[in-house]
Amino acid sequence: MLATKTFGKALQQSGRAALQTSARSVGSIRGKHTVPDLDYDYDALEPVISAKIMQLHHSKHHATYVANLNIAEEKLQEALAKNDVAAQVAVQPAINFNGGGHVNHTIFWKNLIGEKQGGGQLHEGVLKNAIEDKFGSLEQLSQVVNGKTAGIFGSGWGWLTVDQKGQLDVITTANQDTPATVGHVPLLGIDAWEHAYYLDYNNVKADYFKNIWRVINWKDVAKRYDDAMAKVKK
Repeated sequence: MLATKTFGKALQQSGRAALQTSARSVGSIRGKHTVPDLDYDYDALEPVISAKIMQLHHSKHHATYVANLNIAEEKLQEALAKNDVAAQVAVQPAINFNGGGHVNHTIFWKNLIGEKQGGGQLHEGVLKNAIEDKFGSLEQLSQVVNGKTAGIFGSGWGWLTVDQKGQLDVITTANQDTPATVGHVPLLGIDAWEHAYYLDYNNVKADYFKNIWRVINWKDVAKRYDDAMAKVKK
């Protein structure tokens, strides 16, 4: 069962509707888990990702995962209280799917930042060195990630991760599975679900995969890499 600690503090400011352009207006979702506020407004990633997609993706799609996760966890608690093992097993797929959707999207929002705020800029440091050692260059890394992500059958995610040996790796996960299911630590996630790009790119998802690198928040990715490597060294 996923921990009940919330991933974000929802705003409760009166007079601001959830569908405003500002991403900071999304309210809390039921009791335990909440949709995290963004560090930027919905239009901050344009023209790579439109404000309309960001609004729908964040305030609707992510909110649905959170709401369904809370419902599933309530059902699990009821099943545990009744010692109903069959019911406990039956609710696990809903927890895995919606919990994964919540975790993956929470990472995704932090992985992004507008171009004017430094999006797409990978500065000198240990992460850049590790990328160049493993893949040759950032450009070659993007090609590997895009190639694998484009090969996903149906919906899923493309990831830059740290594996159990502390090495950078590129993997994909189906649906809302997380890299943790294969023992990897996620650094950077590319959402390959149609709701992440279709309004802007229609069926040309290759252009979405190409352009999203312009709004990657490499400071966030680098921080995740540092944290992952610190754990590996312990």
